[in-house]
Amino acid sequence: MVSRVEGEFDYIVVGAGTAGCIVANRLSADPAKRVLLLEAGGRDNWIWFHIPVGYLFAIGNPRSDWMFKTEPEPGLNGRSLGYPRGKAIGGSSAINAMISMRGQAADYDHWRQLGLPGWGWDDVLPAFRRLEDHFLGDSEHHGVGGGWRIEAPRISWKVLDAVADAAGEMGIRRTPDFNTGDNEGVGYFHVNQKSGRRWSSARGFLKPALSRPNLRLETGVEVDRLIIEDGRAVGVRFAQGGETVEARAKGEVILCAGSIGSIQVLHRSGIGTAEWLKPLGIEMALDLPGVGRNLQDHLQQRAIYKVHGIRTLNETYYSLPRRAWMGVDYALRRRGPLTMAPSQLGIFTRSRPDKERADIQFHVQPLSLDKFGEPLHRFPAITVAACNLRPTSRGAIRISSSEIGAAPKIAPNYLATEEDRQTAADAIRVTRRLMRQPALAPYRPDEYLPGPAVGDDDESLAKAAGDIGTTIFHPVGTAKMGLDSDPLAVVDARLRLRGIGGLRVVDASIMPTITSGNTNTPTAMIAEKGAGFILADAR
Repeated sequence: MVSRVEGEFDYIVVGAGTAGCIVANRLSADPAKRVLLLEAGGRDNWIWFHIPVGYLFAIGNPRSDWMFKTEPEPGLNGRSLGYPRGKAIGGSSAINAMISMRGQAADYDHWRQLGLPGWGWDDVLPAFRRLEDHFLGDSEHHGVGGGWRIEAPRISWKVLDAVADAAGEMGIRRTPDFNTGDNEGVGYFHVNQKSGRRWSSARGFLKPALSRPNLRLETGVEVDRLIIEDGRAVGVRFAQGGETVEARAKGEVILCAGSIGSIQVLHRSGIGTAEWLKPLGIEMALDLPGVGRNLQDHLQQRAIYKVHGIRTLNETYYSLPRRAWMGVDYALRRRGPLTMAPSQLGIFTRSRPDKERADIQFHVQPLSLDKFGEPLHRFPAITVAACNLRPTSRGAIRISSSEIGAAPKIAPNYLATEEDRQTAADAIRVTRRLMRQPALAPYRPDEYLPGPAVGDDDESLAKAAGDIGTTIFHPVGTAKMGLDSDPLAVVDARLRLRGIGGLRVVDASIMPTITSGNTNTPTAMIAEKGAGFILADAR
């Protein structure tokens, strides 16, 4: 039996993650419009959603993470990776690195050059600024008064200062701000925090809007499929509390469930390639081959170096007095290691001198562990993780069954191209050169991973990248924005799904190509622009 949500809504937003919270906020600002926001996860009523270092406990925890896994990856020598996604209001912004990073101006100018009007750097900069409440104040680059709080980190580490000095010795310039259009340089990341607490999209955009009588939030809702009538999306069918429920929209249905979740809903609705869906017994609504293809992600090579004579979080954590002081420092001042983002120091540079702009990003951490969700190592060490900012490999996401709870098949296809393998090898070389600089000599860096037994030739380093490479949690592109002439385009430049009316996708899945850096802030920008398109088109 199917029950109905009382009343009819103007807009149904599927997914209360980074994008969905912003879209729901903007659409519900008009009191005449009724907005229903559906979230598969729960409320963010757990302490580790709010204390910044909580990512160590949230990632890999079924309370806060959907616990997806990739298929065995040939480029990673047959390994399968955990693929974290946030499981609460705020989505992945509730468990992510909190790093505020737009990418490079050239990323967005490339989108415009693909024939997508309104997506060049000069077009997206106003949207970034409208979102922000930036500690640097109002300027040509930043805004104040928005819901997206951005602050400087509230802790420093001598070992990270030494790594920054080493980067300078390599000719990499210092930068106080990675978000002016050119992020090449070394500096400390700005973070989505407020006074030492994580500032998720739910805190910044959803919670201030929940007092509006025209905005309704439902959690614990897994959307099964879209309701499509006469070529138009008119509602959704979902499971909640053991019941099957339908809700109707007289305006639009907006998918904001991310590069995995939005694809699952589209596929179960019969929107995608018949090659994948018909064998699952799904009735086709629209043969759209690009749905689930074009997956891009940043693969990082997590090099680990033991250090000597300088403090890291590893030994600090295992010292009971120091651990107690961490708690006191956070309780009294909202400072110290409990405010730490996973990475504090960033380096953007070129893997080879012939690259026209920075193509690798380092996340440098004063800690080490085998993988997130596992304990810190007991020896003093730092992690120096380099990722290829613009991979050429393309993967896919598809459902494995028509059932809601079935895990999707996620195949990022890492290191599938010779260009990506070369960049991975070059990135490890740059890492080794960085760690040999005089500024770090007093601390005697000792390569733990990939290890001194790995040679410096291309073949050895590419294999090592496959052994130590892991996702940096940036899946994008699976419902790409593109022109009618692009056979893999899923949405147009105003994020309308091609071939079905009343339906948009507004999340990271619409990126035609991945941005050069962490992808949460670009996703927020996409939501800001997408909401603007919806409001403008309704006039």
